[in-house]
Amino acid sequence: MKLTKISRVLVYTVCLCFLAFKAYAINTLTNIRTGQQKDGLRVVLDGTQKFLYDAFLLGDPTRLVIDIQNVQISGNPKIPANALIKNFRIGELSGGKGKRLVFELKDNADIKRKFDLEPEVGKTNWRLVIDLSKEGISAQKRAANNSSTYKPNPKRKKIVVLDPGHGGKDPGAIGRSYKTYEKNITLSMGKELKKQLEAKGFQVYMTRSTDIFIPLRQRVKIARNYHADLFISIHADSTYNRNAQGLSIYTLSETASDKEAAALAERENKADIIDGMDFSDNSPEINDVLISLSQNDSRNKSSKFSAYVVDEMKKQVKLVNNTHKFAGFAVLKAPDIPSVLVELGYLSNYTEEKYLRDANYRKKLGAAIARAVARYFADPEISSSI
Repeated sequence: MKLTKISRVLVYTVCLCFLAFKAYAINTLTNIRTGQQKDGLRVVLDGTQKFLYDAFLLGDPTRLVIDIQNVQISGNPKIPANALIKNFRIGELSGGKGKRLVFELKDNADIKRKFDLEPEVGKTNWRLVIDLSKEGISAQKRAANNSSTYKPNPKRKKIVVLDPGHGGKDPGAIGRSYKTYEKNITLSMGKELKKQLEAKGFQVYMTRSTDIFIPLRQRVKIARNYHADLFISIHADSTYNRNAQGLSIYTLSETASDKEAAALAERENKADIIDGMDFSDNSPEINDVLISLSQNDSRNKSSKFSAYVVDEMKKQVKLVNNTHKFAGFAVLKAPDIPSVLVELGYLSNYTEEKYLRDANYRKKLGAAIARAVARYFADPEISSSI
């Protein structure tokens, strides 16, 4: 059907009106919640639209202020006093064009980061997240005021936890040609990578350094106990197709990216049930939100690290198509730690099994991963959030 010139103008005008309405639709603030973190507090706002906001700190007394444009508030949200928040109130912005949320704090704090999240699949709520830290700049200023000889502590070493897959009673995949046990390859690779990372100045721990069996949830717990900044689980793949070759890397996804990833996740996850984070002081609803937000942040960082690994590895070894894949591996589900699972190659392939048995080849793989780790922590977006 052809449109006349007038019809086209009318359609164009309606579209513009629709877009304008959508752009300026009123955001309804439906909920406000807080959750304790290791070094401070997370504030989460739920809304029906993307937040147009400004967040900043004021002194005497210390207050977190969030100015939100074009918003209305559903109900009468209240924030109970906690370890950092003393009082909470809501006011009007000048001209009645929005709301001002004021959180009166018990102590000095810094805004560690602020970001918003689009609605999850099947949901409609936007979320605004603001992390407050009791450490950092304000802590340094307080110390400087108390002591003329104050010097900031040197930056701590970044902590990497390596997880050699399988072990003990669980051999993992078994090579078809040399009958190589996956558990032995992953342990050797872990030791090689540990040595190379330590040479670059990282603090490195391993979930196992001998041939022992460790349940999957215990591996995640070990990483959390070490306060890991990055978790790398090391594996070697296997398939019925003996011609399959190449390295791949996995990050967490609620749904696997393809049938192969789904089958692999199912095989790995049989061993155990994943641990959750312990937020015993919070309500279940708050825990769900905090875990979801933290996991989303960790997932994004995991993907960034994966990109560095792929970039370094493609210069050295054969990669599978679509090298970065997604699956629901249990060891990737620590919501507070960026985590990846590296499949070094296929033990079901004669050539790759032979390569993985070679210490020099593992050294080459280790060098590529170590360079990726260094690039990841040097990334401004990552370094500013750790």
